[in-house]
Amino acid sequence: MEKTLKQLASPVVKVALFGPESTGKTTLSEHLARYYNSVWCPEYAREYLQKKWNNERKVCEEKDMLPIAYGQMQSENELAQKATDVLICDTDLLETMVYYELYYKTCDPLIKEAALANSYDLYFLTYIDVPWEYDELRDRPFEREELFELFKQTLDRYNKPYIILKGDKKERLHKAVSIIDQLIEKNNANPTV
Repeated sequence: MEKTLKQLASPVVKVALFGPESTGKTTLSEHLARYYNSVWCPEYAREYLQKKWNNERKVCEEKDMLPIAYGQMQSENELAQKATDVLICDTDLLETMVYYELYYKTCDPLIKEAALANSYDLYFLTYIDVPWEYDELRDRPFEREELFELFKQTLDRYNKPYIILKGDKKERLHKAVSIIDQLIEKNNANPTV
């Protein structure tokens, strides 16, 4: 597949999970994909950076951000073709942009342009009411409130449609399913692609 940051058109509903580290995005993505008998798009940065850590004992560097963005979009575009009614994205380029700006005080213009151009039917902004879990790639356990506000402000600034998900795994899944069901029903009534 061509190396692109552009989101390819797809007839399925696209939902992106969005928010600070260790707020349940991956767990919810897996549960939603299982519920809808569909595929989900994992966070490419996690796989990429875990390999880097395992092989080099190095964390993310600015030079990693563009390969991460390309990997994320390649994965999303491929999986969108395999999805049934909905594609659940564990992350998106907007999240990549937020972290790029947070860590490096800048953002590659290619990533920013694509992050703002790509669209999702809805973002689920995951709240910080689940316990923070340590791993080698996570580093901000004491900044959860500030990070949550940063993610929320980003969605507001760029007028992205979102709903905040709070509660335990069951509560989040139930709320997400009820909203996704409505999006699928609307999409099936008015297909665009």
